[in-house]
Amino acid sequence: MLRIAVLGSTGSIGTSCLDVIRAHPEQLQLHSIAARSSWDVLSRQIAEFKPRTAVLSNTELRGTVSSPCRETELCFGADAIEKMAADPDVDVVVSGIVGSDGLAGTWAALESGKRVCLANKETLVMAGSLAMDLARRTGATLIPVDSEHSAVFQALQSGRRADLQRIVLTASGGPFRGWKSSQLQGVTPEMALAHPTWKMGRKISVDSATMMNKALEVIEARWLFDLQPDQIEVVVHPQSIVHSFVEFIDGSILSQLSPPDMKLPIQYALTYPERWEGISPRLDWNSMWKLDFEPPDYDSFPALRLGFEVAERGGTSGAVLNAANEAAVERFLAGDLPFCDIPRACRGILETHEFDPTPGLADLLRLDRWARKEIYRWRS
Repeated sequence: MLRIAVLGSTGSIGTSCLDVIRAHPEQLQLHSIAARSSWDVLSRQIAEFKPRTAVLSNTELRGTVSSPCRETELCFGADAIEKMAADPDVDVVVSGIVGSDGLAGTWAALESGKRVCLANKETLVMAGSLAMDLARRTGATLIPVDSEHSAVFQALQSGRRADLQRIVLTASGGPFRGWKSSQLQGVTPEMALAHPTWKMGRKISVDSATMMNKALEVIEARWLFDLQPDQIEVVVHPQSIVHSFVEFIDGSILSQLSPPDMKLPIQYALTYPERWEGISPRLDWNSMWKLDFEPPDYDSFPALRLGFEVAERGGTSGAVLNAANEAAVERFLAGDLPFCDIPRACRGILETHEFDPTPGLADLLRLDRWARKEIYRWRS
């Protein structure tokens, strides 16, 4: 029986993870859950699963809500999430909190030497070198949950790491695939949130629309798989069936295919190296369908180029890009920043920050705060 802590249990990753746990009650136990402030959803999860601990990081809710069942202790604050992630009674931590807020809980799990099912790509974007070094020192295991990185991880099981030539990350292209920069000038938040194939949260949906999400995945892959930036490529694949490719030195290319559903990579991360009967949709080989691939348009979607530049430079640039993008997306969703200014603002902050090639964690957190403030001062 694997005892699981889910950080971000009320989001899309968290609810999909609970679907997997619900389908395997004899093998998976929900030990603890955490959310920011979605009490209605969290309280229903507590009532159903009766975890030992539940955490709301929003301390303003302290005193206004109480646990719906006596088996579950309700705690508050970010420190409680770190304590939950480090709990020795937890075997696996699912890191599903979106953005830089997910770094602390993931870091605590890595320090404790746990298996971390990583959906929070920002941990590696911000502190990839430090996080991977920490995992090596503590014996922690990082298993990717992002569909693209899970596909690479699965395909790599079929060959020797020394024989790897490159990986190719697939991108859906988002709601504006094929649009030129002139067409993107009037994009509204409602338009950017209408993703054609995936159901995701607001921030990730906007990142997909700008292709910043793929830029962050390039940086994540660079650290997770110990690659050079020129070993990573991106191809647009609108059907979201092929989740990524791995190419070996003899020219063999392996890929992982499945309908776009996060329960499959989540379950694989939980059960690796085993495979269990799954609950995700299956491909219908009796139907007519096709797979399309096309190169990305770096001119219309300049955010993608930033990903490769940051993957090449390393140091403090990942933390600055991530923080700048999070703040820029907030401004866009609030109607305070045009869609096309998101990557422009991020580049402006990147180019003006005080670069350090070998930062410590405290340096990255300081620059994270600085970049957010700078984005709110940025004007085109």
